[in-house]
Amino acid sequence: MKAVRVHTPGGPDALTFEDVPEPVAKAGEAVIRIDAAGLNYIDIYVRSGLYKNELPFTAGFEAGGTVAGAGPDVTDVKVGDRVAYTGVLGAYAQFAAVPAARLVKLPDGVSTKHGAAAMLQGMTAHYLACTTYPLRKGDACVIHAAAGGVGLLLCQLAKMRGARVIATVSTEDKAKLARAAGADDVILYTRQDFVAEVKRLTDGKGVQVVYDGVGQTTFDKGLSCLAPRGMMVLFGQASGPVPPFDASILNAKGSLFLTRPSLFHHVAAREELVERARDVLGWIRDGKLKLRMETEFALKDAAEAHRALEGRKTTGKVLLIP
Repeated sequence: MKAVRVHTPGGPDALTFEDVPEPVAKAGEAVIRIDAAGLNYIDIYVRSGLYKNELPFTAGFEAGGTVAGAGPDVTDVKVGDRVAYTGVLGAYAQFAAVPAARLVKLPDGVSTKHGAAAMLQGMTAHYLACTTYPLRKGDACVIHAAAGGVGLLLCQLAKMRGARVIATVSTEDKAKLARAAGADDVILYTRQDFVAEVKRLTDGKGVQVVYDGVGQTTFDKGLSCLAPRGMMVLFGQASGPVPPFDASILNAKGSLFLTRPSLFHHVAAREELVERARDVLGWIRDGKLKLRMETEFALKDAAEAHRALEGRKTTGKVLLIP
């Protein structure tokens, strides 16, 4: 079968399209025939070596497809089931062996492509808005990179929970997408000082929470957007990691809270994985949560897809099709 492999960490050219043996399900595993793999920033962190993995490896952490085989003791899924998963390395391939406990069955009306597009980014938006800082009616939040995959979903979930959404984006086209996803106010950070705009929009009070998946270029200024006892949720580092800083800044700016969460700690237990996935996939089925997933690359063009994502040339979800 074909797979996208990394032998030496580096840039997009570190992704090589090659032949590898087709996997065989071990005890507790199922083999998935992959219809689509989701592209996420964590794939870039892993490819570049920022996040370490044993070499060589098949890239990708998210996919949707059909169960093609099951190992001993697998009872949660059977051959022919349509499933999706995230958090298991090896999704950039035609087939993948995945622990059955990490698989979620897709409801009728939700395609395998929807599953590949929704699992990582949809459940990330879910834990951010519902768990890390559970938004309530009357809260105001800042969502950076609001036209990205997580951003568009997070805007929608924040509005579902009754919050006021202040979105930051880089272009007018992305601003339109953020507004369509429910943003009440949109700041073009390439033209406006987003701190000054947030303060203006909130009559100087600031917001209860900033959701920051950008990192280095937005973090320091984002702290100044928070109301006293507000929370900075740093869940990614698309622009690079945040350097060490003096924690007393949190006190000086109003007894702020800072957290650096990840999805994997919020779906570690199967019960929590199933619950979050059920919410997200059910909202998609019912039309309450809309996915933007018009960008697809052939699996062999994974390097090109990585360049597009890193160059901020994409909006919504990018899929790789074997």
